[in-house]
Amino acid sequence: MVGDRTSADLAGERVLVTGGAGVIAREVLELLAIRGARVLSVDRLGLSFQPPPGVDHTVADLATADFGPIAAFRPRTILHLAATFERSVESAEFWEQNWSDNVVVTHRLAEIAARAGGVEAFVFASSYLVYRPTQYLFPRPAGDAFPLTEESLLEPRNLCGSAKLYGEAELAFARDVLGGRWRTVAARIFRVYGRGSRDVVSRWVRAALRGDPIELYHAENRFDYIFSRDVAEGLIRMAFEPRAHGAINLGSGRARSVADVVAAIEAATGTSLHVEMRQVDEPYEASQAGLDRLRACLDWSPGLDLEAGIARVVAHERDVLVGTA
Repeated sequence: MVGDRTSADLAGERVLVTGGAGVIAREVLELLAIRGARVLSVDRLGLSFQPPPGVDHTVADLATADFGPIAAFRPRTILHLAATFERSVESAEFWEQNWSDNVVVTHRLAEIAARAGGVEAFVFASSYLVYRPTQYLFPRPAGDAFPLTEESLLEPRNLCGSAKLYGEAELAFARDVLGGRWRTVAARIFRVYGRGSRDVVSRWVRAALRGDPIELYHAENRFDYIFSRDVAEGLIRMAFEPRAHGAINLGSGRARSVADVVAAIEAATGTSLHVEMRQVDEPYEASQAGLDRLRACLDWSPGLDLEAGIARVVAHERDVLVGTA
């Protein structure tokens, strides 16, 4: 198991990480560096932090970039995290962006992995948005969240979910039909929050520290919030655990209400958020990850609860405020 090894466990491993400037990738790069891997990080954006030892970051748009440097790097493991999301209503502009960032990029990576050879594991950051939404959306607040398992019905919720499910299928095709020999894992990730993110948790933490109001819709909604460090740990374990293959849910395994998030932020910041309630004609969500397959494959499950994770986000945002003062 990766978690039982020393920091030199992954010495000699060549790992490609796409979306290297993202909130999950930041944690992935740190953990891979600690374990001694050699890492090529690629993103259209530069890093907002100093790359850890052993990590080379390249600024490139994977939808159009020359893949020569990736082929020359000869990755044995690919952690494909690059993606574009619109969490609320997907706009007309998102249609093109989704195609380029979520479909074309995955297709090109599958092609180079199949053609170049040498790839042993390909971990794809998929999403719980691939599951049929009628399983976890309700006309009124639900007391209990619906536990989505890998066997739950599939029907993508939106464009992004469709792209993720297509990516899962294309990677399996590239492996089985184009001659790839790698082990493929589709990590169906739930609601991620973390340091320096654009997610709602980080936005509300910043608002609390500035004394700004927040807008709140459906405080009764219940989501499976998972801290980015736990996501990173899970992805790395999937990459180097031979038992991990196919679709695997990656969440905390516990649904928490939006009201719980507000309370945790207030406790961690020592402030009272000014909440502006907004009415919205949308169903109520109550979703959580079923983690039986994750535990069986990895002998591990995420351990950080919502309150502890939010405390880490608050500490990070306070450091940022001090640095910009």
